[in-house]
Amino acid sequence: MTGNPRLIRIDPHDNVAVVATDGGLAAGQEIDGLVLTENVPQGHKVALTTLEKGEPVVRYGVVIGHAARPIPAGSWINEANLNMPPPPVLSELAPPLGTETDITPLEGYTFQGYRNRDGSVGTRNILAITNTVQCVSGVVGHAVDRIRREMLPRFANVDDVVALDHTYGCGVAIEAPGAAIPVRTLHNIARNPNFAGSTMVVSLGCEKLQPARLFPEIFQAPAAPGSRDGGAASLVTLQDETHVGFEAMISSILQSAEQHLTTLNTRQRETCPASDLVVGLQCGGSDAFSGVTANPALGIAADLIVRAGGTVMFSEVTEVRDGIDRLVARAATPAIARDLIREMAWYDDYLEMGLTDRSANTSPGNKKGGLSNIVEKAMGSISKSGSMPISGVVPAGERATKNGLLFAATPASDFICGTLQLAAGMNVHVFTTGRGTPYGLSEVPVIKIVTRTDLARRWHDLVDIDAGRIISAGDTLESMGMEIFKKILAVAGGEKTSAERLGLCNQLALFNPGPVT
Repeated sequence: MTGNPRLIRIDPHDNVAVVATDGGLAAGQEIDGLVLTENVPQGHKVALTTLEKGEPVVRYGVVIGHAARPIPAGSWINEANLNMPPPPVLSELAPPLGTETDITPLEGYTFQGYRNRDGSVGTRNILAITNTVQCVSGVVGHAVDRIRREMLPRFANVDDVVALDHTYGCGVAIEAPGAAIPVRTLHNIARNPNFAGSTMVVSLGCEKLQPARLFPEIFQAPAAPGSRDGGAASLVTLQDETHVGFEAMISSILQSAEQHLTTLNTRQRETCPASDLVVGLQCGGSDAFSGVTANPALGIAADLIVRAGGTVMFSEVTEVRDGIDRLVARAATPAIARDLIREMAWYDDYLEMGLTDRSANTSPGNKKGGLSNIVEKAMGSISKSGSMPISGVVPAGERATKNGLLFAATPASDFICGTLQLAAGMNVHVFTTGRGTPYGLSEVPVIKIVTRTDLARRWHDLVDIDAGRIISAGDTLESMGMEIFKKILAVAGGEKTSAERLGLCNQLALFNPGPVT
């Protein structure tokens, strides 16, 4: 055991505290008038008072469970001796009155971004190539490798070329209601501000997800095999009769890429107000310090962005479900409160069909990091949303259409959440972690924030901000929040993140609740 013994209690009503000491605390250790009855790992909870069986266990001022058996003061509290409470009943939630909240504007903050014709702003200048079906992924991947090697060096103002690869497009019930989610997700990812509206499309030709279905505003259904409309410069169909052999397919993709790269290369960064930020917030590999350091500090940064007129999206349905009563109370209008409740109800039904519930969310790493159940995890997760009113709800796969604090309804899966936030239009991604994850995206910069200084030391070249300094160095939540806000502006203006410097990125992962045939 190392470091000065320290316990952290979040709320005066809490009857547990978290061990902050590196290496944990040993049985017999006396701290704050409490004697530990057993070894307690770092990040795990200690009972501050004796708890009888059935008594509530309180953290964040919220009941996170009930004692499964008598628990003496100084004992280790974990999932083995804690019974999880039921979630808030959606039908009993009272919509807010919808009174106006006075938000003090924050002015004078800018970044250097790429202004698009539709008014959105990119933080990167990227050529994206999407496919209408997974069958063409190998061909597109080969073409992207060649474009990077042979063409990209000639276009100094273009940051990258990326394949928007996915596993959808055929072998699915394309007319089923659930199919609307992956189809609109792919459509809106291609419209992400970092692509400047210049996304290329590679089609096989016989798939269910035809270009005209994916992008009806660009492509008309072909009257004959191989015919195209005015979007010809953006579409390559591999089954086109003009393609004789593999190299002919690659040549067509490279020719189209040349035109797009030439256009993208003329773009220049310009000064944009912070109101043009669209920031996606996410946490993964969470631990008990996520709700102590990184997430509440990120919540302060989120408040600053909203005050500056920007857009902030928090997500992950199962990670807000147990705090939905708190979120409904923050809804700017009764209609937004109803939208929040609707998304929770839909997901409750979705999980029930899979014979599971929100408790399936927590991972072995979450529990090893001190999170006993999804209720405790949810309270820490919600803290990154800050304190501003919730001004809208973005259903899965749709694009955000308003500023302010938004709830983007996504699963809690890191990969699916990031994919759906891309579709919603984020131009910067902020990801907090306590256990550590090398997660990244090629389509948008990902700022990685860790909860513990020990993790920042070990993963020094994988992370961008050490929020653990709130514990290890006495930084305040407010100063850390401002540091995160300024880092977001710098990255939006072109500063590379650790993941970008290392070239780390994850594949896109679609949320598809529809049938596969």
